[in-house]
Amino acid sequence: MKINVVENVLKANDAVAAANRRMLSDRRLLAVNLMSAPGSGKTTLLEKTIPALGEEYPCGVMVGDLQTTRDAERLGPYAVTTTQINTGTGCHLSATQVAEALPAFDLDRLAFLFIENVGNMVCPAQFDLGEHVKAILLSIPEGDDKVAKYPTLFQQADVVLLTKVDLLGILDYDLNRVRDDLARINTRAPFIQLSSKTGQGFDQWLAWLKQQRLEHTRA
Repeated sequence: MKINVVENVLKANDAVAAANRRMLSDRRLLAVNLMSAPGSGKTTLLEKTIPALGEEYPCGVMVGDLQTTRDAERLGPYAVTTTQINTGTGCHLSATQVAEALPAFDLDRLAFLFIENVGNMVCPAQFDLGEHVKAILLSIPEGDDKVAKYPTLFQQADVVLLTKVDLLGILDYDLNRVRDDLARINTRAPFIQLSSKTGQGFDQWLAWLKQQRLEHTRA
């Protein structure tokens, strides 16, 4: 019975996600689901990414957190529209929550919709939100064992972003270990080393975003 309940929940979620994706694709808008552990730098990444994309690529942001509007307040000055989704005790966003938040956005104005998922490396991996691509963040302070410990999340990645690389050489971190672990579970996702502090890797990240928009939103 429990298995049937879980399957029904996921099927219902997937149906809403598919409708979300069709709506966004029809407007040539790329939706990016950002997932990671808490503190990996998702909000800081968006604070740097949105201005770097410039006026040619206006962005909207949905922010998922258990409580507070602090991250949405940080991103408000940069995005065309920023919406906070508080999940209470929920450890992830759902496709229905995204669908309910979409009317707050003028989708025809946007080139990108960034969905900053709740900080968690387990639950978000199971729920399609209607995004086109999944960006998984991994930061230097987290340690170099997270890919092996949370393979389900990294298997689904369309891109893996190693953040806070300005701390390489300061903290003990085996970069080769991370590469080897990724090679065993996901060979298709680019592995981009980023620093929101120094700007390292941002040209590659921005180029990847623009290419994904072309590929996923062709008329």
